[in-house]
Amino acid sequence: MPHREQAEERPVTIYDVARAAGVAPSTVSRALARPGRVSVATASKVREVAQRLGYQRSRTLPAALQQSQLLAMVVSDIKNPVFTDLVRGADLAAEAAGYTLMVFDSRESVVRERAFERYLAAVDGVVLTSPRLPAAGIRMLAKQRPVVVLNRIVGDLPCVLTDGAEGARRAAEHLHGLGHTDVTYLAGPAASWTDGVRWRGVQQSAADLGMRTCRIRAASPTVEGGFRAAAHWAANPTTGVIAFNDVMAIGFIVRLRALGLEVPRDVSVVGFDNSQLGTLTTPPLTSIASPLRDQGTTATNTLIAILAGKPVPSDPVLLPTRLMPRESTGRSSGAARLRAAVERAG
Repeated sequence: MPHREQAEERPVTIYDVARAAGVAPSTVSRALARPGRVSVATASKVREVAQRLGYQRSRTLPAALQQSQLLAMVVSDIKNPVFTDLVRGADLAAEAAGYTLMVFDSRESVVRERAFERYLAAVDGVVLTSPRLPAAGIRMLAKQRPVVVLNRIVGDLPCVLTDGAEGARRAAEHLHGLGHTDVTYLAGPAASWTDGVRWRGVQQSAADLGMRTCRIRAASPTVEGGFRAAAHWAANPTTGVIAFNDVMAIGFIVRLRALGLEVPRDVSVVGFDNSQLGTLTTPPLTSIASPLRDQGTTATNTLIAILAGKPVPSDPVLLPTRLMPRESTGRSSGAARLRAAVERAG
């Protein structure tokens, strides 16, 4: 009876079985899913301990998938082209190590991120990409399966991220060098840790350069979010704009054209992530490049190392960014000329 009460409070995890059996979590996973990959004695011991503790593997996936070595990558919006290279890098790393990668789209929803927990028992480990969950929710997942966090720092969990503050500094310096004295930041989701880092980077760099800043808050990081941001921007226009990501920047530029404004003649726009989509727009988008494929590869290799019982860096792994100047930025036409153009556009 005490065991039943404990199971109702918190399901028995693979880590509980590993501690009781005196083996690594990865060994438990192999013993239960693919017993041929461990010794007969070890497999028998793990099964006995799992049965005694009441451990149950997930029943939410088909049996065929439960027999695979699965890793999961949770992404915040699969429609965003930034995740194409991230997923590709993660998938290649997983395949090279004999794992299969499952991708779960949270659709920018904390509720869906929480719902992913139902699949935890079917996977060996998880890469959380730009998670919107609060830190406590992420730590709860990490108690059940190894977790690597991408583009966010969460306590003592292994993290891989790009230097967003440095990228913001490069964007602000680029605009300042073109004569822009005012810059607007088009913010991403309110729950985005990355958004906070980029905004603080813009603020600090602008202060150092003597530029004025304003922020249009909490738009969705989509083309439609860029449309809405443009309407707010027109009430207090600036010649320089830095967007949370490339997709928002593209929506913003499209909306400016509808208002009769030109980029970069009237407004210079910088995006983030250097997605392929930005190189195909008119004009091609100046953007802060992140090593997207390397992020996916590094995060997945870190997760695989944890599963193998190998040491991983205790500090966040910080990957560099770089400015990719293109035709969406140019010399400032001056605030007065811009205000007149916006007034004419009505």
